[in-house]
This record gives sequence, C-alpha cells and structure tokens, in this order.
Amino acid sequence: MRALIVYESLYGNTHIVANSIAAGLRDKACDVTVVPVSRATPEMAHRTDLLVAGGPTHLHGMTSGSSRRMAAEAAGKPGSGLSLEPGATGPGLREWLRDLGPAQAIPAAAFDTRLDGSPMLTGHASSGIAHRLRRHGYHLVVPAESFLVSKQNALLESEAQRARSWGEALAFAAGPIGHVPAQ
Repeated sequence: MRALIVYESLYGNTHIVANSIAAGLRDKACDVTVVPVSRATPEMAHRTDLLVAGGPTHLHGMTSGSSRRMAAEAAGKPGSGLSLEPGATGPGLREWLRDLGPAQAIPAAAFDTRLDGSPMLTGHASSGIAHRLRRHGYHLVVPAESFLVSKQNALLESEAQRARSWGEALAFAAGPIGHVPAQ
C-alpha cells in the first residue's frame, strides 16, 4: 500500500508525529512518503492508496494565515526557545485542503497536535481536517486523533510512540489496496 502523509508543522512537533506515524505504517509494509504541506500537491494525494493529513491546533482549530504570523512572531522573540520549521509561514493545511479537489473514496486519516488538556479548552484541528477530507470524497478509516504537547511546546514523552502505534493501526484499518472498509 502506498501512503502519503501531508503535514503542517510550525515548531517541529507535528513533523515528529508525522514521521512517527510513517514509521508505524512502514512497520506494516507500507510504502510511505512524508511531505510538508508546502511541497505537497493535489496530484500526490490522488495517486496514493492512503492519505494521512495533520497539523497543529491554533485558536481551537486549524491554522490560518494570521495564526501562522502569530507563531512566527512568538518564535522571533528573544529567549522564546522556539524555531520555525521551513515553510511554516506559507500556505498551510487549510489552504491545501481547500484546493485538493474530489477523490474517489480513497482511504484517509486526520491527526493534529494540541496542548495537553481537555479538547473543549484546547480545541483540535483534526476535526476540521477530517471534515474537509470527507467533503472532498475521502473515506476516513479511523477517527481523527490528537497528539499532545506541553505548555513548553514539547511533544509529551509517550506521544511519538503512540503515533507510531496509531500508524500501525491505520495500516490495518486501511486494508489492502482498493478495499474500502465500512464506516
């Protein structure tokens, strides 16, 4: 099975999660390409057997141009300890998904990174990602998932391993090429 993971990452946490999910998929013999949203094309998504999309949670949902600018400003403050990923200030996952175009029931999954806490307080971008994937005709094979970061903007210790395990489960849920599991 060919899998494509498209991720948006501002400070690196979502990038780590995307790579961990890829490792889990590879453990189950999937051929996986991991690409930042700044380099992803809709054509890449339409030539895959499984699309996985994820990004950070900002202001209770997916990033926007203004929230990415705020993240860049925060990283630019002396002593912040934050550094931006390449391409972090360009178009994000929201814009990429808007331009994705229709799909023919290609299996998909959505994930996010968010602050550790109640989703009612932190929000979660994965629900917006999942909604947009479904709207384009993708078939969500597992519920959207969140991976947690601390208030100091560090991925919690167990989250990379949990993302790898989620990737393994995702390979199973997606099934063999051409198979679309029932929802």
